[in-house]
Amino acid sequence: MKDLDEQKKIAVLIDADNAQHSRIKAVLAEIATHGHIITKRAYGDWSRNNLRAWKSILNEYSIQPIQQFAYTTGKNSTDASMIIDAMDLLYTEKYDSFVLVSSDSDFTKLASRLREAEKFVFGVGEAKTPSAFRNACDDFILVENLDRDSKETEATAKATKATANPVATTAATPKSAVRAKNTRNTKTTKQKETALGTPAIDEVINLLDIASDKFADEDGWTDVSAAGNYIKRSMPDFDTRTYGFQKLSDLIANLMENFEIKRTSGKGAGNIVTYKKIDRS
Repeated sequence: MKDLDEQKKIAVLIDADNAQHSRIKAVLAEIATHGHIITKRAYGDWSRNNLRAWKSILNEYSIQPIQQFAYTTGKNSTDASMIIDAMDLLYTEKYDSFVLVSSDSDFTKLASRLREAEKFVFGVGEAKTPSAFRNACDDFILVENLDRDSKETEATAKATKATANPVATTAATPKSAVRAKNTRNTKTTKQKETALGTPAIDEVINLLDIASDKFADEDGWTDVSAAGNYIKRSMPDFDTRTYGFQKLSDLIANLMENFEIKRTSGKGAGNIVTYKKIDRS
């Protein structure tokens, strides 16, 4: 069992006015992979009908609701309450990381201030989140990628259950099952092709080129982990899942016109993965 004292101590602050309750489970699961969540708070005017659906989520995941009335129409008091709380928590010096769950650019200054205090800042929001807030964070996580992970996990679980239950598998129409499988494969392929055809991938390729120039060994091979760290520092909202891949090495492997990839056995159980630029002159 891991020693919790060695893990990051994380505070999760949720702007309920600007986040969806249906995605909180996936958000907490993602953040839990980075350390120990010791504080979970959600901010909003809980007397309003549009936040009524949050009640079951708050109870199920032991999230502390922070009430903030809207004193003036058109003014967001919730943001101010969350910012003040974040600063109070910062001064306790108990936390290594802060998670700001919102798609609102009003938290840009807060993220910058927390980073100035040498705290690691996660931002969690939708694709519509302004780039200013994204770039103010150390790591910005798109909830759309979490949705994709949840759907893939559910599909895998269903497939595993069907395989483990011969009766259910036999009862299903074989052609329907094959058709469903082919549809999923086609969708995944199209997803990857579409992602790799977007302008955004050009920025990733450019950063991979720069990383290669900075970190390559004498033979021109660059450690994928070092490149990944560099890309994340330069592009906080970078996530291989956006392009349909779980790992950076898989993404690079599909950029065959730009890079070649090599996997070698390391001293431990894992492999060392490196890539090299292809001369395009």
